[in-house]
Amino acid sequence: MTNITKPALRPENPNFSSGPCSKRPGWSLQALSDAPLGRSHRAKIGKSKLKQAIDLTREILQVPADYRIGIVPASDTGAVEMSLWSLLGARGVDMVAWESFGAGWVTDVVKQLKLEDVRTFEAPYGEIVDFSQVDFDRDVVFTWNGTTSGARVPNADFIPEDRQGLTICDATSAAFAQDLDFAKLDVVTFSWQKVLGGEGAHGILILSPRAVERLETYKPAWPLPKIFRLTKGGKLIEGIFVGETINTPSMLCVEDYLDALHWAQSVGGLKGLVARADKNFDILNRFVENSTWLANLAGQPEIRSNTSVCLKIVDPEIVALPQDQQAAFAKGIVNLLDKEGVAFDIGAYRDAPSGLRIWTGATVEASDVEALTHWLDWAFAEQKSALISK
Repeated sequence: MTNITKPALRPENPNFSSGPCSKRPGWSLQALSDAPLGRSHRAKIGKSKLKQAIDLTREILQVPADYRIGIVPASDTGAVEMSLWSLLGARGVDMVAWESFGAGWVTDVVKQLKLEDVRTFEAPYGEIVDFSQVDFDRDVVFTWNGTTSGARVPNADFIPEDRQGLTICDATSAAFAQDLDFAKLDVVTFSWQKVLGGEGAHGILILSPRAVERLETYKPAWPLPKIFRLTKGGKLIEGIFVGETINTPSMLCVEDYLDALHWAQSVGGLKGLVARADKNFDILNRFVENSTWLANLAGQPEIRSNTSVCLKIVDPEIVALPQDQQAAFAKGIVNLLDKEGVAFDIGAYRDAPSGLRIWTGATVEASDVEALTHWLDWAFAEQKSALISK
């Protein structure tokens, strides 16, 4: 095994976690000095901040004017669960999954909601399902970008415009880094702590007019807890979508989200954010394509995520090891880079195949991704040498 000299250049920001993700470049606590701490979120200043967050979300994501945008509790999970429990059951549903979180939504619908007319389409990590089998005259639930698998849909061309069912899309690691075709999406959810690097615990729920119509004309057969209720007296609770949140939000987190949105404006809005993520991914992908020991978990280039990049170790000697030893080897690389302060939290998701998971979203600097690639080779060589010497 050839020894590799420890790289001299280190990433300035070693935060490559896939959630919560890296803060924007130049972020500091001083950016939050305007937060109305100790004030009610229902006071004029609180509602104004929340309304501004909604309006900037609409502007940057280019959400159609007739779509509602609400700030909801419990992160992306809360937004998805509100959608599933409030909207499903009116017609048959097709559940689509190819990674851990999508599989979780399948479990909720099948085992918790216990809907009778459910079809499930699943693909292994690194692949996506064949959408030609999915019936969009039924409701369809899917994840746009598989945070734990590194596989995404390349576009929304598979969704027909004349669909009868609703499309419910978990877009938590796609929003602000990939183009979402809202005309094809009836429900879109995401969390603040992903692409823009905001603080956790808050989610965004975006509803099309068709989704609103469903809410106002269909009443689920099961009881809904307060934080799931989007209607009252058969009408949408409009306040949720102008900053009157269901429960108490953190105004410090709201301020942080506003700071991230203003930064997004400064880099060119959605176009600039997508370009930054694409550039970061391209740097890492070129390294992986030329690597003898690392490969993308997603085999098809067109479905590879530009944010949560999932990688597998393909060195023949490592692949020949039992799976638990392969996992230990990958963990060794992760721990070594963590100890060096070069890259934090880049291990594969606990339910995914062993390997690495590196966030390349818009808040990450391209120079840090470039620096990291050299450390990856060094860490692999160190681990391989240690394995051989045993």
